[in-house]
Parts: sequence; structure tokens; C-alpha cells
Amino acid sequence: MNKDKVALQNTDIGKDNHLFEDIVKIVESAKDRAYRKVNEELILMYQEVGKYISEKSKEAGYGSNFVENVADFFSENYPELKGFNRRGLYRMKQFYELYKDDEKVSPLVTQLSWTNHLKIMSGSKSREERQFYIELAVREKYSKRELEIQMDSGYYERYMLSNGESLPAIQKAKRETHNLFMDSYVLEFLDAPKIGNEREFQKSILENLKNFILEIGKDFSFIGNEYRVQVGNHDYYIDLLFYHRGLSCLVAFELKIGEFKPEYIGKMNLYLEALDREVKKQTENPSVGVILCASKDDEVVEFALSRSLSPTMVSEYTLKLIDKSLLQRKLKEYTEIAEEKVEANEEK
Repeated sequence: MNKDKVALQNTDIGKDNHLFEDIVKIVESAKDRAYRKVNEELILMYQEVGKYISEKSKEAGYGSNFVENVADFFSENYPELKGFNRRGLYRMKQFYELYKDDEKVSPLVTQLSWTNHLKIMSGSKSREERQFYIELAVREKYSKRELEIQMDSGYYERYMLSNGESLPAIQKAKRETHNLFMDSYVLEFLDAPKIGNEREFQKSILENLKNFILEIGKDFSFIGNEYRVQVGNHDYYIDLLFYHRGLSCLVAFELKIGEFKPEYIGKMNLYLEALDREVKKQTENPSVGVILCASKDDEVVEFALSRSLSPTMVSEYTLKLIDKSLLQRKLKEYTEIAEEKVEANEEK
């Protein structure tokens, strides 16, 4: 075989590389479906075992040691089966009893791994919190580690507090940004007790981009940093630019190491207008902005947003984990105040 013929064959193989990539996609898709099916059957099995134990435990004839007896049986006869010890069986029983009458959650339980279910059951204090994390983990396709990060950072409490009552202009900004953004973000993964300037802030986020996207939401796709937009004869640079798949819009992030200042709104308005005129596609929705500050005074934010025409959210960040018990107390206080207002309105 001459060299020209070999070269021609190699070229043909190169042209067919995209066909091989298609085959890989087919294989990966099949593997993913197989994993989901195995996981679904596993969760259904735990649910059925939990139901059996729950019902038999209530029957007087089986006594209070029923779970222990079942665990001993599996230990003696099926030692190779993992998770069928006393603790594991009680978890299956708890799993069944928690969700058996929950119409919202029941259709979702097979879409999560057992390890994620265990984390949610052990780490949640209410039915609402369990439902929140199940829906979030299914939607965002969280791994065990990702779910742990969100729960340990008090994501549920922060989300609920962010969606509580606020001043009118801030509430309007939340609606305009589809309640997508929270009032506070925890950026402890930056591992920086203090950030000296915005450049360092931006660099730290870029070095930890995966964790940053986990905190703001997995529907975000990173476009670039120091993204240049031109207005007249001037160039301006957006700190971080993302695209949100669910909202079909560009999202501009401005990073500030100090307290929020009113003039930040005017600059963000300029950025969003430039993005909408020069970058946004016709099929996409208007761009939105997020000003991420170390702190903010809500009254100042309210005044600054009152005349703003662009959908912009002002959020604050912390570089260390917030005490979860403090968040829980704040959420409890908010819930009690909300309930009191409802009762007062009903009495009128």
C-alpha cells in the first residue's frame, strides 16, 4: 500500500470522527438511562421494605423488637447485603412514613440517590424543608457533595428569607428577575478571609467557578470575565457575564468589595442597555443584572432602584458560612410575623 493511499484513509477517518462522537453520545445516554433505572428500582425497594416494616411494627403480635429481629435475620442469612442492619432498616421505615402521603414529593423520590435522601432526611427540620431540597436536588441534579454544600450553608433558610416581604422597589426587582437571585450568597469556597480589591474578587471566583455556579444556580453558563461592551467611543467591561438557560437571557454580575452605593445602579443600567442593543439575540429575553456587594442598606437600595428601568438585583455576600442556627431563628421570626399579619387581616 503506497503512502498516498494510507494518507487518504487517515483523512477519511478524520472526517468520520464526528460519527464516533455520536456513538459515544449514544453509549453515554444508554448508561445514564440504565443508572436511573437501577436507582429507581433501588429506591422503590427501600420504600417497599420500609412499608413492610412500618406496617408490621404496628401489629401487636410482632412486638417492639421487630426491626432488630429483621436486622438479625439479614445479618445471619444475607451478610453480603449492605444497609440492612438496624440503622438502615429504621431509615427505610422513616423514608416510607415521611413520604407515603405526600402527593408533591412522592413522584420525585425515585429521581434522587439514596445517599441524597439520607442527607435530606437527617438534615431537614420540617416537611417544607424536605420538599424544598428534594425539588432543588432533582432540578439541579445535585451530587451528594453538592447537596451537602447547599444544606450546610443554610440554602433553604436563605432562600425563604430572600423571598419574604421587602421594600416595594426591591420586591419589584425580585419579580423582574423572576425571584432567581437571593439577598445573600455564601462564598466560603473562595477561602479568602479578606479580599483586597475587585480584581482579586473576580480572580478568586474564576478559580472557583464551578462552586460559584453551584451557589447561584446550575442553569448559568459562563460567557466571560471583563466582557467588553462599547458605547459611543468608550469601552466598558462587565466583571462577569453569564447566560441563564431557563430565563433565556444574559446576566451581568458586578463585583464590589464594599457596601452598596447608589451610583452602581446607573452603571449597571448602562451595561444592560448595551448588552440588549449589541449582544442579545432577538429570540432572547432582556438582560438582567446582579450587583454583588459585601454589604447593603436596604433603604439605600430601595431609593436607588425606585427610578431604575432595568431588571437589577442587589445582593450581598459573605466569605464564611453563616451560623445555621441564626438563619433558622431569623426564618422562625419571619414566619411568626407573617402568621400574625394574616391573623390580624382575618380579624378585620
